[in-house]
Amino acid sequence: MKKTISYLLVMGMAVLSLAGCGKKIDSGSNVQSTQDSTNDSSSVTIKAVIKDLSADDEVSVKFLEAVSSGVSKELGREVHLELAPISDGTYSESMSLLLQSGEIPDLMYFQGGDYQFAITQGILEDLTQYVNNSTNIKALMQPYNKERLENYPYLLWLSPDRIKVPVVRQDWFDAAKSSKTLLDNPTTDNYKAFFQELKENNNLKAAYTVPGDIAELDTVFNLAFGVKATWIKEGDKYVYSKVTNAEKEKLAFYAELYKEGLLDNEWLTKKWDTKESAFYNGEVGVVSGTQGSVVNVYNNKMVTQNGENAKLVILPPAKGAAQGYTPGDVSKESRGWAISKYSDHKDVAFAVLEYMAGKEGQLLDKLGYEGEEYNIENNEIVLTDKISEWWPRFHESIANFDAPISSKTPYFSEAALKSLDMVNTYSSFDNAFVIPDEYATNWDASQALYIEFAADVISGNRSIDEFDQFVADWNALGGAEITEYANTILK
Repeated sequence: MKKTISYLLVMGMAVLSLAGCGKKIDSGSNVQSTQDSTNDSSSVTIKAVIKDLSADDEVSVKFLEAVSSGVSKELGREVHLELAPISDGTYSESMSLLLQSGEIPDLMYFQGGDYQFAITQGILEDLTQYVNNSTNIKALMQPYNKERLENYPYLLWLSPDRIKVPVVRQDWFDAAKSSKTLLDNPTTDNYKAFFQELKENNNLKAAYTVPGDIAELDTVFNLAFGVKATWIKEGDKYVYSKVTNAEKEKLAFYAELYKEGLLDNEWLTKKWDTKESAFYNGEVGVVSGTQGSVVNVYNNKMVTQNGENAKLVILPPAKGAAQGYTPGDVSKESRGWAISKYSDHKDVAFAVLEYMAGKEGQLLDKLGYEGEEYNIENNEIVLTDKISEWWPRFHESIANFDAPISSKTPYFSEAALKSLDMVNTYSSFDNAFVIPDEYATNWDASQALYIEFAADVISGNRSIDEFDQFVADWNALGGAEITEYANTILK
């Protein structure tokens, strides 16, 4: 009911705004027409913080000049994008230090650490009205984007959902007698049989590896064991999924994979780079990668190193109590664009995002420059080798990207496109919610307890028979209190 009321209010506000207004907006509360915006011909500078862009980097400077030029033409006024300097260190920490200093850019990209500035300090603008009155951005919005914006209207991130899918080499998959059975009926037993054959056929160290945690295993097996969401309904109450019998059975299965050498015995110490190297070098057979762009990178690197026959196959999620990849968390965007509530140029800051979601902006964002990352031949875009060094700085979504790219140099490989289709087929929404500040410390402690217990069980250092004691410890550490709170907001 709460979401329904919120949705109706948002739609009602959008209708009122659109009754006498165009697509451009001036602020979150005062919507003005396109004519009003373009009539202001004064020059404006938009201070921005954008991850991986630097004022000292020639590529960054050239890109921002191109964006500024495009937005200027779109608005009919001179717009300059200027990077605000941030300190060294992790990106989220550097962003936090910048904002705490009192320097608040007009346009900001967050990758964590946004909650305190949106909710506690209240310095981020509600983007609901901007999106409702947009054209290009609204065309790229997917159901999960809409849910997240409704729940947390301070971040905008137009990208395929960050759901991971398991991948394996085509040549190895085709050579395995168990592969057809796996596709036809991907039960946990059939997955295990496939892992065993894959390891034996190719003399692998392990069938599957992960970078230090089990999230990439969970994307395949969670739903099969009945771990269908963060909070699971048992009777008339919600319980945390990681303290259920379904979780217990799943961890016992992972421990079997580890004991039999099917799960990499070095999984706890693996990092992203060593995981990927083990995959390309033929030490392991299966890894998981984020649908779309990451799968595309994995496929291209695998083909470059091992030949065309080694292109990737996307594996289905295991089937059991249910079937699906990891449900998407729609409580909020985990990263994305924000606008300062105190900016004098909110309309122009949003216009940057709107332009980059349009045809010209997407072409620049995704493909770079003609004569460098691509050429035009017979009215088609032919990508050059330099495209491998280019990535979207604003919007990764390809939902409305219809550039005439030659089939000889596709933007995404078959594997990447298949990963998007598979996630679309096997996707669902999670019921996770943002943990309030008063529970955050206990929640972090309870998560650390689970991570330690799961690692010990999988690696054979503790017995799964100690699961009930883990549950008792989890509840005593604050889990019981958080569960009680969860039951007040989940319906």
